[in-house]
Amino acid sequence: MADGEIFVIDRVVTRPGCARRFVDAYLADYVPGARARGMTLRDILVSPPIWFDDDANVITATWTLPSARAWWEMTWKGRPDSTLGEWWSRIDELVTERSRSFAARADDVDGLCDV
Repeated sequence: MADGEIFVIDRVVTRPGCARRFVDAYLADYVPGARARGMTLRDILVSPPIWFDDDANVITATWTLPSARAWWEMTWKGRPDSTLGEWWSRIDELVTERSRSFAARADDVDGLCDV
């Protein structure tokens, strides 16, 4: 199987004044399950770098997985897990939008495509 680290980038736009509560909930309730699925938390970034009371923040969580195989294993574990959707539903009041993307270092892309 191809080598190369995979990055999972979660981008969340919070409702005004909700960024700190979202980050606290993410760290307490989402992160343990993600780690159990093989993901390693690299960063949680807050943009702009201030806890707004009356405006939205963008939270970017960057995760890593050591290989394409590890990405597939994480995906297979997560898809049937109903607690993930339930968690996102519970914190819906804190979030206006969210997205997830995947990336790799440019030097790793050719190897990752060779499966």
